[in-house]
Parts: sequence; structure tokens; C-alpha cells
Amino acid sequence: MGCGGEDIQLSPAARRLFPYSIECKAFKSFAIYKVMDQASENCPKGAEPVAIIKADRHKPLAVMDAEHFFKLTKRGK
Repeated sequence: MGCGGEDIQLSPAARRLFPYSIECKAFKSFAIYKVMDQASENCPKGAEPVAIIKADRHKPLAVMDAEHFFKLTKRGK
């Protein structure tokens, strides 16, 4: 934190296994949690909630539970 570049630095071997760049943020609250709460409330049993968000002049983003994300990336290897 406070230094430039990626928040989680990976070795070249780790980067081959996990080709993602992680930026970490911690604030008191994020509006995206309200979106995820709604996605969770509307999520059928056995499915995983994912929110697709988009701001003007930006690409859409997919937001999901971090534990689920890491399970997905582990399963793919």
C-alpha cells in the first residue's frame, strides 16, 4: 500500500499459474455491495451471484465473491 504498481506482486511462476493483476481497496463502504446484495437475493438455489456493472465510457465489469473467484481459478488449472 502506498507504493506504485500491483498490490499483490507475483513471481513469474505464480503469474503463469494465476494470470491476474490484483488491486486491493478497503473503504468503510462500497455501493457495489448493494448491487451484490440484490444479486444474492435474486439468485436461485445452487447458482452463484455475479453482478455486471458499467459506468459511462468504461468497459463492463463482472463482480463476484472473491472466494468463489479463487475456487474458479483453482479449478481451471
